[in-house]
Amino acid sequence: MLTSLSWICWIFPKSILAQQLGSGLYGLGIGAFGLDWSTISSYLGSPLASPWFATANVAAGFVFVMYILTPLCYWLNVYKAKTFPIFSDDLFTTTGQKYNISAIIDSHFHLDLAAYNREGPLYLSTFFAVTYGVGFAALTATIVHVALFHGREIWEQSKASFQEKKMDIHTRLMSKYSQVPEWWFVCILLVNIALTIFACEYYKEQLQLPWWGVLLACGIAIIFTLPIGIITAITNQSPGLNIITEYIIGYIYPGYPVANMCFKVYGYISMTQAITFLQDFKLGHYMKIPPRTMFMAQVVGTIIACITYLGTAWWLMETIPDICDSTASDSVWTCPSDHVFYDASVIWGLIGPRRIFGDLGTYEAVNWFFLGGAIAPILVWLAAKAFPQQEWIRLINMPVLIGATGMMPPATAVNYTTWILVGFLSGFVVYRYRPDLWQRYNYVLSGSLDAGLAFMGVLLYFCLGLENISVDWWGNDLDGCPLAACPTAKGVHVEGCPVIN
Repeated sequence: MLTSLSWICWIFPKSILAQQLGSGLYGLGIGAFGLDWSTISSYLGSPLASPWFATANVAAGFVFVMYILTPLCYWLNVYKAKTFPIFSDDLFTTTGQKYNISAIIDSHFHLDLAAYNREGPLYLSTFFAVTYGVGFAALTATIVHVALFHGREIWEQSKASFQEKKMDIHTRLMSKYSQVPEWWFVCILLVNIALTIFACEYYKEQLQLPWWGVLLACGIAIIFTLPIGIITAITNQSPGLNIITEYIIGYIYPGYPVANMCFKVYGYISMTQAITFLQDFKLGHYMKIPPRTMFMAQVVGTIIACITYLGTAWWLMETIPDICDSTASDSVWTCPSDHVFYDASVIWGLIGPRRIFGDLGTYEAVNWFFLGGAIAPILVWLAAKAFPQQEWIRLINMPVLIGATGMMPPATAVNYTTWILVGFLSGFVVYRYRPDLWQRYNYVLSGSLDAGLAFMGVLLYFCLGLENISVDWWGNDLDGCPLAACPTAKGVHVEGCPVIN
């Protein structure tokens, strides 16, 4: 219950509308908040580590998408919205039932077109469809924003990198250490690309991705690391490449869901890891850690992490029944992130963007978000030029504002409402009235909460989870909004929901 205190649902236990509005996990999350640090930091990171203007941009984007755009589309019944839940990451048929994915996949994990035509078109919940449109807009907004606000800086820094330049105090202090040779990076890059291509070719039937897909994904990661890195450095928020990578390979190579997932990993996740790598090096630069020591720590840490992750995943899948099955009533292993990852592979890989967002699909109009995202930073840039004395205009960061809900789903409304609340209190109230406390203890507090969460998670698992010890009481009632996921269209029959006549 501490995950989401959705008090509006407690007041109106039989109202679908009230629970749609108040549910922190299955609705719009109005008034919902959590007292669990994992609710706050799981998806957007610690709100204590983000500058206040970035938190304000996230809050504005969340409010616009969650409380204006989504309800407007839902209550206008856009794309039969009332036939489905207002917030859900599931896939649906035209009658509001969950889509039977296994019925349209053949034995080689390819799309069975005849079976798909029998099953009918695939539909998304209102919010799920909106988030894809927002993802389209965030991508173009990132490119245009960086070009307008940082284009000259990028060009000057690029020219300066080939010339002798004045060193700041940090660079001067670090110059006494031996730098990491460029060929170390090049060797790791080439070896990993070669191994990836070998894996995709040798296990072609399983992975489905051809060799050129690996090169294309790596190219996308390299191109977007710079603009997204700039946004991350300024705001501590990173726009994702997950949607555009799925879109590209889905159009080029439709009908192959595993290939779509692999392409997304090699494109989107590679860029994300590059940003994390740069953050580590930046921290090491300011902490005066020798670059070669930092490099080796990262390489060794990556190897250990890969082995640990793979071994843990293998063990979990072998030992836990119904893992990641959200329909299993006795399983707490619902795997929300993996569920969304799987749904994305169906949307973009198996069925393909042309049959959903293209000329053969239902959601073709969503592509207009690309244009809207490109225009938005231009308006901010023009306003900043027209009113240079209004410095607050330059703090409007459209890639962050538009892409604020990029982690939803699997993130839910309560993850955002609580994150924004804590970020506002720490970044505005505390800093304004007690800046001495903020400067001294803010990051220590953030690290303490992260460490405490990890420590208690491990402790509870070994003390209680291994022995299957649990307590059956009212505090286990997660969210308490059973009607939030119900449709409101007339005559739609969904198990556990009243039928509206």
